[in-house]
Amino acid sequence: MSQTLGEKLRQAREERGISLTEVAEQTRISPQYIEAIERDDYKPLPGGIFNKGFVKSFAKYVGVDENEALADYLNIIAEKEDQNDEDLKTYKPEVLTDDYSSRSMIPTILGAVIILGLMTAGILYFLQYRNESPQPVANTNTNANSSNSNTALPDTANAGPEMTTVKVEFKADQQPVPLSATSDGLRSETVVVAGSAKVFEPKESLTVNYNKWNADKIQLSINGKSISLPAVPLNPQDKRIEFTIDKSNLARIFNTGAVSVDVPAATIVPKANSAPANTGVPASTPLVPTRQPPVVKPTVTSNTSAPPIRTNPTPKPTVTGVPSPNRPR
Repeated sequence: MSQTLGEKLRQAREERGISLTEVAEQTRISPQYIEAIERDDYKPLPGGIFNKGFVKSFAKYVGVDENEALADYLNIIAEKEDQNDEDLKTYKPEVLTDDYSSRSMIPTILGAVIILGLMTAGILYFLQYRNESPQPVANTNTNANSSNSNTALPDTANAGPEMTTVKVEFKADQQPVPLSATSDGLRSETVVVAGSAKVFEPKESLTVNYNKWNADKIQLSINGKSISLPAVPLNPQDKRIEFTIDKSNLARIFNTGAVSVDVPAATIVPKANSAPANTGVPASTPLVPTRQPPVVKPTVTSNTSAPPIRTNPTPKPTVTGVPSPNRPR
């Protein structure tokens, strides 16, 4: 008996000693989808072109011919469609005829007219009785005061956006992030490209599913408000992060700013080339300490071996009786 497509892929994977987790990480395919392919159960898969891509990527990674694997997959799908067509049964409606068609319809018509007349008379009597009954006179001031005292103001502390007007946006900053989303029952597989965003506008509910190692690479906002995503799956038994936004939890998520307050939020890792905070200096400019010039102290040279030499001043000659010449001005 020849092997099925799932048996071939599982045998090739086990011969090479490759685990399901490794295949999922390298091919970006959910481990649940890989297990379903090995069981030849394609109902959990999204279908269409996504199934063909999953089969080819799986086969290429474990060393099986892609074209042969794709041909086996198409044969399986064709056989299932033929089997479904054979199981369908043609339904032939039966026409029931009245054997008493010759009977007169006059008694039936008279009975319907009588019943309709009685109903009309009862409605008119009720309206007349309601209009003729006296209405109690109420104290306007008392009613106004009681209505003011008993009327409770709406609690807007826990109010949030309506589900019909919500706008959910996913952004990826560092690298592409594969994302699986089910919006109002419609499932789609997409990849959020780095530097771009994927917007959903569900009317009833939105379920999102992505790999847990992408928790710190994707950001979520609802109507422009940033929402913290969980760093680990909400259910410890799950291998992927999955959560749902609907009417029951939209107000709580929007007001708390987190998908779940019980699970730690993912921390967005900043880029390595960011500048240090509060330095005022770009990251590419190194900080060089300023050096003060050395202080030069004066050097005093003392010579105590030779005594100082004293010189006598030359006396000026004194002229007596000779007038001094006039100095030019």
